[in-house]
Amino acid sequence: MAEAARDLSEDGLEETEDLGPLELDDSGTFQQVTNLLNIMDSESAKTDMAGAGLDMRKTLASVIITEKAAVEPSVVMDALIRCLQVPEIPTQRKVNIYNTLQEIIQQEGELEERCVRRLVTIASREMRESPEQMEGYVKAEVASDTLVALSRNHFSLVMYELQHRLKPLSLTDEFVILTLAKLANGNVFEFMPYMGITLATIFTMLRLANEAKMRQVICGAMETFCETVQFYLKHLEDSVYPVMTEEQFALKLFPMYRYFVTVWLRHPNPEVKLGVIKSLKPMLNLLLPNNELREQVYDYIPLLLAEYQGSLEALFITQVLRQILEVSVTTSTPVPQMQLHTIFTELHVQVCTKAPAQHQYSSQNLIEIVHCFVALARCYPKELMKFFFSQMEMSKEAIRVGTLTLIRAVVSADEPKMNIRTIYLAIRVVKNTLSDNRSKVRMAILRIIGQLALSGYQDRIKGWGLKYVSVQLTLSTYKLTNRRDSFYQRDLEEKMVHRVTMDTVKIITSSVSGMTNEFWVRLLCYVMETDYTEALTPICISLTNLAERQLHSKDAEASAASKSRHVDLPAPQKLLARLLVLMSSPYKGEGRGIAMLNLLRTLSQSIAPSMADTWELEIPLLVQYLEEHTEFTWNQKAWEDKLIQFLRNSLKKTRGTNWSLRLSKELNNQLESFDSPSLEKGFLYRALGFTLAMGLEADKVEVLLLELLYKTDYSNNFDREGVILCVGLCARGQVNTVLNVLQDFEERIQESEQSWQFGAWRKDHPWRREAVKSALMVMYSCVASYCHPQMLFTHVDSTITSKVIHHYSSSCQDICLKMAFMKSVVQITKAIQSLRDLEDFQFAQKTTLTGIIVAILKAEPTDSLVSPVRTMAMDALLHLSKLKPFYSMEENSELMDISIHAVISLQPPGEDNESVKTLYTNALSALEQLMESLMQRQLDPKGLQEMVHLLEKWILSEKEWEREKAMHLYFCLMQFYVQSIGVCIPLKLGQFGMLVGLIVPCTCDTHQRTRMASTDVLSSLLDLHASQTCSSWGTSKEKELERCKEDLEGADEEKVFCASSRIAKVVCMEFNCDEVVSLIQKLCENIGAMDLRHDKASVTWISTFLQMRVKELEDKVAEILGAILVHLPVVDHLEVRRLLIEGILLLAHYHRETVLTALLRQPLPMESHLKEVWLAVAENVPFARTMLHSLMGRLQSRFTPKVNATSKADIWRLAAVDPLMTLCTIHLLIEKTACDDKLMDLFSDLVYTLLLQLSSDYRPEVTSPILKTWRLVHTGPLPEEMNLHRITIKSMQLLFRRAASERLVQALEEQAVWGLLEDSETFLEGVSLLARLCVQDMEGHRQRLAELVLRGMDSEVLSCRISSTAVCVELMSDPVLYQEKLLRPAVLMLEKGASQEEDEALRVLSLRALGNMALGAPRKVKQYRKLLLEKCLSSLGGPVSTSVMAEGMEALTKILAELREGDMGSSFDTISEQCRVFFDNESELLRFKAFVLFGKLAKVVGISKKHFFRGEVKKAWIPLMLHCQDPCSHAAQACTTTMFQCVHFWGWKSLESPAGRSDTSADDEMTVFQTKMCSVLTQKKPAVLYSFLLETMSYIKNNLSRIRIAACNLAGIIMKQMSAHYLGKLDFLALRNSLQELQLDSDPGVRRAALETLRVLDSCSQHRLTALPDGAP
Repeated sequence: MAEAARDLSEDGLEETEDLGPLELDDSGTFQQVTNLLNIMDSESAKTDMAGAGLDMRKTLASVIITEKAAVEPSVVMDALIRCLQVPEIPTQRKVNIYNTLQEIIQQEGELEERCVRRLVTIASREMRESPEQMEGYVKAEVASDTLVALSRNHFSLVMYELQHRLKPLSLTDEFVILTLAKLANGNVFEFMPYMGITLATIFTMLRLANEAKMRQVICGAMETFCETVQFYLKHLEDSVYPVMTEEQFALKLFPMYRYFVTVWLRHPNPEVKLGVIKSLKPMLNLLLPNNELREQVYDYIPLLLAEYQGSLEALFITQVLRQILEVSVTTSTPVPQMQLHTIFTELHVQVCTKAPAQHQYSSQNLIEIVHCFVALARCYPKELMKFFFSQMEMSKEAIRVGTLTLIRAVVSADEPKMNIRTIYLAIRVVKNTLSDNRSKVRMAILRIIGQLALSGYQDRIKGWGLKYVSVQLTLSTYKLTNRRDSFYQRDLEEKMVHRVTMDTVKIITSSVSGMTNEFWVRLLCYVMETDYTEALTPICISLTNLAERQLHSKDAEASAASKSRHVDLPAPQKLLARLLVLMSSPYKGEGRGIAMLNLLRTLSQSIAPSMADTWELEIPLLVQYLEEHTEFTWNQKAWEDKLIQFLRNSLKKTRGTNWSLRLSKELNNQLESFDSPSLEKGFLYRALGFTLAMGLEADKVEVLLLELLYKTDYSNNFDREGVILCVGLCARGQVNTVLNVLQDFEERIQESEQSWQFGAWRKDHPWRREAVKSALMVMYSCVASYCHPQMLFTHVDSTITSKVIHHYSSSCQDICLKMAFMKSVVQITKAIQSLRDLEDFQFAQKTTLTGIIVAILKAEPTDSLVSPVRTMAMDALLHLSKLKPFYSMEENSELMDISIHAVISLQPPGEDNESVKTLYTNALSALEQLMESLMQRQLDPKGLQEMVHLLEKWILSEKEWEREKAMHLYFCLMQFYVQSIGVCIPLKLGQFGMLVGLIVPCTCDTHQRTRMASTDVLSSLLDLHASQTCSSWGTSKEKELERCKEDLEGADEEKVFCASSRIAKVVCMEFNCDEVVSLIQKLCENIGAMDLRHDKASVTWISTFLQMRVKELEDKVAEILGAILVHLPVVDHLEVRRLLIEGILLLAHYHRETVLTALLRQPLPMESHLKEVWLAVAENVPFARTMLHSLMGRLQSRFTPKVNATSKADIWRLAAVDPLMTLCTIHLLIEKTACDDKLMDLFSDLVYTLLLQLSSDYRPEVTSPILKTWRLVHTGPLPEEMNLHRITIKSMQLLFRRAASERLVQALEEQAVWGLLEDSETFLEGVSLLARLCVQDMEGHRQRLAELVLRGMDSEVLSCRISSTAVCVELMSDPVLYQEKLLRPAVLMLEKGASQEEDEALRVLSLRALGNMALGAPRKVKQYRKLLLEKCLSSLGGPVSTSVMAEGMEALTKILAELREGDMGSSFDTISEQCRVFFDNESELLRFKAFVLFGKLAKVVGISKKHFFRGEVKKAWIPLMLHCQDPCSHAAQACTTTMFQCVHFWGWKSLESPAGRSDTSADDEMTVFQTKMCSVLTQKKPAVLYSFLLETMSYIKNNLSRIRIAACNLAGIIMKQMSAHYLGKLDFLALRNSLQELQLDSDPGVRRAALETLRVLDSCSQHRLTALPDGAP
């Protein structure tokens, strides 16, 4: 020790030593550490505010400092110490620094001494500062921990600092002592050299420690020091320091122990007392082994006992006292006698009185006290028992119970030193209190008796003990069976007494041998007679133990007891019946079943030796079953079945005897012992039925059955059902007997259809007719359930079922009877179904039973549910449906429909009506089962569809509860179908969509359960569909569907609709196109069936499906559109109509032609809903334009070349539609399109299309075809104004008003264009006029019109070509074609038109258009002259019409105006020759055109053709002169003009300037000209004149009278001017004859002219004769 002190003095540090400045850190470590500490401080503040513990950043900062210290420990330590020396450092920062230092110390171990010294000094000073506040205490504690951490590697430095602060007779700081205790605990062997001086110094401080806190600190330190010394003493061999003995330590400790007990233990502060007491235990561990000190310790026991009177927790005092007493026992150093009574008394009081409320360890204290008394009993048995005896003389129950409890503890102590004398004295004390009848005292005595038996003192209780137990068993049972409700507390105590008694009996019977026969008999009778069955378990266990002991006993006394037992046993059948009934509830009475089974097994030889072997095998199995289960897991039915099977197997061993009949009688007698209802009585009925079934004497069985039937109270449901079950079970082996008994019973009770008299049989229980009838019906059905299958075939129709029907039909048919009837039917059908050879069995009564059940079901009220009748009826139908003859499909549907109506129409019960809710639930469940059963016969898509069809009207019901139930049934149906059929039979095409479409409206139902059920149905349908089609339905979609379901659970309508729409999007891709069609069709059908909410759900799904799948539905558009259009008229709500129409428009956007065809095939007149669709189209102007284009295309398609469809869209585009509907639609769109849109870009197309349509009205080859494919046809005649022609005209008028200028509209009206167009005769004229006006007024549309016209001219339809050509005529007269470079294609088209011969009008118009080129493009005439001349010339030859030839000549006339002679070539000659041909044509028009053309030729002719043309003039001269008097004024005028234009070709100037003609008429002028002409010819060319006469005479036979007159007149003029030479060449006779023939002409003018010419002829003849020489002829 002195050496250690020298070491410390050498290395010590004085507090006053100048710490000196730390070296400055140039590397920045101090700043880094400071920053990291700042982070720790800030995170600590945040953590404190958040209350969430240390933040990760704080931990990270600490780790960084520690890791840096691993590299530079001294630098980091210096930085941290420097941070500690910063003035006014926050507490938390200091704590963080100290904690970091502790981590570094633990990490590094050995540190630089300089750093350690500074840290020890700083930490010591921090620790010793007065911790007046909590923050100071925290700093002192962490500083103390830092010193302890340093002590592991620098113990001397730390110990010196602490010892330096620990000075004798000077009270040091509390943390110095605390730190010393920590050092001692952590450094045991290093601290031991300083332990003596430390204890000595602390002892000098005891008187100075007046504060409670300081005393607690010293006590705690002393506790630690003593524990450290004990550890040191146990490991002395590991110490390298000088060894101190245990005695040395004890001597140093005893003064402190004495001071603690005598002084500090009396301190008023309970915390000081507690600290002193806790420190005494480790002190005593060192003091008590010392013999000298031990007796001194005994002297201070009274001081310890005195503390029981204070507020200190008694447990700690008792523990110290126990420690002292047990050491006194082990060391055989008794406590002084004078202290015994005080010890007894203080400890006994603790047991007998209730501990104060503030004492938390009272139970542990009692345990410690018991150990104290056991120790006292070992040393002072006589004194202790004497004390107990004195206490038992007191009458207080608590004292007696406490004393008896201590006696039991002494008896139960497994102490080898506990002698028999102690037990004897204890029993004497107990016997002295046997007469005390208080419950707690009785239980205490019983427990002592049981403990004596357990501890091996059985012989000590055989007399008084067994008698006391027997008395208590009888007494407690009597009190419990005769208890009163008002004495609950007393009954509870008595139950406890009874339980303790049972436990004692169990202990005694399992441990006491040689039990008296009286005790055995008493226990056995208790089992047979007691009504308090809770005690049967321990009694049976005890009896089993006793029986086993007696059976295995070898001595004579045991044999005698066994014989007397056999004598005193009750009848075996009675005992077996009793035990069987009680075993039916095996877990009652703490599991009496196992106990009774073991008792039966033990007594098997005594009860029935023949059954012993069977019981030996089967009873262990029954026990095993009960052991494997509990009262919460077992099954009553299964257990009863096992017991019945056990009974049957047992009775089989007694065949040939009357054992079963005797057992039946005992079971029958037991019926009166149990109440109704009860499990035991129910089992009794069952066991009795099985037992009777095995009886061999039928007459005795009949007697027992009749007795049972007579004594049953049929108004008690339990007894009635029990008897029915018993009769049925009896029929298992006694069918004929049972049927005879029932027949006999019916006869004896005088059954008749008019009256029943039961009172004579049962006066105590007046029977009701209906109750007995219902019981009889169920009895018969129960017989069917249990009888042998072969017997069932014999009796089921004629006997059993007939009786059931008879009893029901002859009753009042109230609810009970209906229920009994249905129950009977179910039992009978189940019995039949259980037969194996059922294939050929036909249940003859099935139809009758079905009719009765259906009538019952129909009679049930649909507005209320008061009984389970309908549930049972459907259950009966369910079972009947499984028997032959099977129901037909129609019968199935009818039964299902009736059942559905009976249940779904019921309004759900209120939440508070549990009974009705149960009925309601059961009815719905029965309906589900019936539906599944009926569907079993048609488990295919057709059957599924039929069932869904039955539910459909309820799903679409306006009542929400009906919808809910229907949807629930739908879900059940789908579940059953999916589970039953799966992928075996795929759904029909479109069926999936129909099934889904039915539930869609309910996804937005107002009722939450309906919504959820609809989604469940949808899930089932999707699973079925996915399994059958291998679709891509996956987990992600299922999760999304589940999320949608969750949203449907809410009440927010908007969220519900949103969720429904999301569901539609999720499932949309699972539908093929056919399914989409069927879905939409079904949704359309459902619209209007319910309320607006459901309709909106339907149209929402329609819209969603169309939006997502519209591109794929090309083949199905017509079907979808048809479904929408059919149901659109019945939709009342505007929003729903709007959504449907939007769906139509969406289809139209993607499949315009298909939708257009479908819409155009709707009937006329156009219905309002169809108009609404077109109005919606009109609202969308761009789309309206598109639709107008398509509509025009439909009208134009008939005028375009036929093409083969290359796509499905083409098929619909080319499909035939009603042009009238098309026109009506165009009219509507033009009318309703926005006013600000004048349709200018469509104007030309519309005008052209409507013109084509008008042209088709007049041409039979383009009449509308018969539309054989119309889905809808006209239902009646259309109004007169609704025809193609009028609608077209109206549309055109509307179009011009909307799109054209007012000037054009006015011009059209003024020139009566519409009238011309309406008349077929003037149609082409109207077209031309319309085209002319449009060309003139609407320059912006001429190009488009020209393009359309050219396209129309290429049409295969003649009317189209004609109309287009008519328009082209006007276009050719305008520069537009030339300007737009369309002239060439136009000419080519016109060439075709001029070349064709099938239609005159087309050829005429083509020629006219070609001629108009000279007006519109005169410069191009020369380019196309060959074509033009060719086509015109071709029109002049061949078999063509007059109009064609006239138009050809008119065209030539126009063309020649733009050509020169050289441009024409040989065509000039042809034209001239062809032209002359028409001079004498009968057609005035041709003559006129020919004259005009010839005149035009005369103007065109040049030098090269002048000679030729002169010849042509000569050839044409006579016709020209004659036709100047043409009957057609125009022709005559044209002829005259042409003739005079040709005069110059004669070359005679005198002819070119005729005399003035103003004063003469035209005829006179012509006569003068002709005369002059003939005169000139006579002079210059008489031969020509001669030929002219001959040619003129040919005209006298002309068809035209004016020409004949002119010819006569000209002939006369010629003859007058002819020379005699040429007169001589004339055939006067022939001329005369010709002229004379004209005298017969019908025209008088002709006759006069002929007569005048005859005169001229005669004159010439006379003149010729006179001029001739004589003799000449």
